[in-house]
Amino acid sequence: MRGLRRLAYRLATRSHVFVYRLSGGAIGGGFGKAPVLLLTTRGRRTGKAYTTPLLYLRDGSRLIVVASSGGADRDPQWWRNLKTHPEASVQVKRDSLAVRAEQASAEEKQRLWPLLVQMYKPYQSYQERTAREIPVVVLNSAGPTPPGPGPAGAS
Repeated sequence: MRGLRRLAYRLATRSHVFVYRLSGGAIGGGFGKAPVLLLTTRGRRTGKAYTTPLLYLRDGSRLIVVASSGGADRDPQWWRNLKTHPEASVQVKRDSLAVRAEQASAEEKQRLWPLLVQMYKPYQSYQERTAREIPVVVLNSAGPTPPGPGPAGAS
């Protein structure tokens, strides 16, 4: 059953990424009140590109995402990848940007968490569901993503 759930999740994610890219985020670019970006990381063991749709919050020029994994007791794969390889890329609508990820400090998280919960209320229940401290991740701009072949087909 767990393997079937994992397969369904992968298929749903790949479909979301495909439709988001095809429509430039017009479809799949939001979830309720929350905007969605595509984050492409490099696998910590494989080096392969993996793309994940994530809710995000703008904080000035920074993009803020939450490594909630739905309140699971384990960090999501994309966050584990970023801890090893903090350089990544994001697509917001039709714009692509190179980013460098870092975990928000305790002070930053204290300021950002209420804004994130206001944007997406289930984050609070996710934190209550797990013993781990859910990381808030800051994506700092590292410049535009260079043109040419890239992780467009990766997922």
